[in-house]
Amino acid sequence: MKSVAEALDIRNRVLENYEKALGTEDKEEQQALMNIVVVGGGPTGVEVSGTLAEMKKHIFPKDYPELDFKYMQVSLIEASAKVLNVMSVEASAKANAYLEKLGVHIRTNTSVKDYDGNNVLLSDSAMLKARTLIWAAGVAGNKLEGVPPELIIRNNRIIVDKYNRLERMENIFAIGDIAFMREEEYPNGHPQVAQVAIQQAERLAKNFKSMSNNKALEPFHYKNLGSMATVGKNLAVVDMSFIKFQGFFAWLVWMFIHLMSIVGIKNRILIFINWAWNYATYDQSLRLIIRSKNKPQ
Repeated sequence: MKSVAEALDIRNRVLENYEKALGTEDKEEQQALMNIVVVGGGPTGVEVSGTLAEMKKHIFPKDYPELDFKYMQVSLIEASAKVLNVMSVEASAKANAYLEKLGVHIRTNTSVKDYDGNNVLLSDSAMLKARTLIWAAGVAGNKLEGVPPELIIRNNRIIVDKYNRLERMENIFAIGDIAFMREEEYPNGHPQVAQVAIQQAERLAKNFKSMSNNKALEPFHYKNLGSMATVGKNLAVVDMSFIKFQGFFAWLVWMFIHLMSIVGIKNRILIFINWAWNYATYDQSLRLIIRSKNKPQ
């Protein structure tokens, strides 16, 4: 889910499946149409799972009163030993507890081996029936011709040196998710989050200026400004370098930071009003299934 269009596609898929569930009397088929599997227990997977669990409790029953949502199951699949693996032990434990309280079925140390559109096959040979699978476990980069195979690791990330330069190459650089750089604090590479890419871009831009002026390059060091994830209404976790906290206050901090990152005072006010309405009513103003118009060939 990298764009608004992709988010709309997920929303449309869920709504369409519930429309189909209304038209079938086969209980097994109905449950498969209602079930949702989220793959990846990072911040995105945790936030999506928590949101879906709250919608199951407060929103879907109002929109589809004919369906029995006690049979709907939201499952979160994570290949590592815990959710929010990139955050602190405290944040991970709290997020896990929050998700379980919301009714999310969490499977750790488990990966997805196959999905045929109806059945999710897991690494422990278990099978989950679900017509909706949301992939939040990261993406693989595109392989570039000419890059030595020994520089490409898992998910097609490219090994770079401390200047974001491909090893043994002088004029090829990589930043962000595609770049794999080891530091003492990050022996398995930096987390694939926006702050890493932003800081690498700033450092590399300065190094390009230094190169043009025949000055020495400065190595990149990631400064972790903190991590946060929201699980549901009044539920969030925040990790800062000097403090870690969870719960309602963390949720307020998460909302404030995201609100301040939006460009324009008018946009912030409108979004704040929309958030306040949703908080009070658990309601959205629009339920239309939106599809893009096919362009003529």
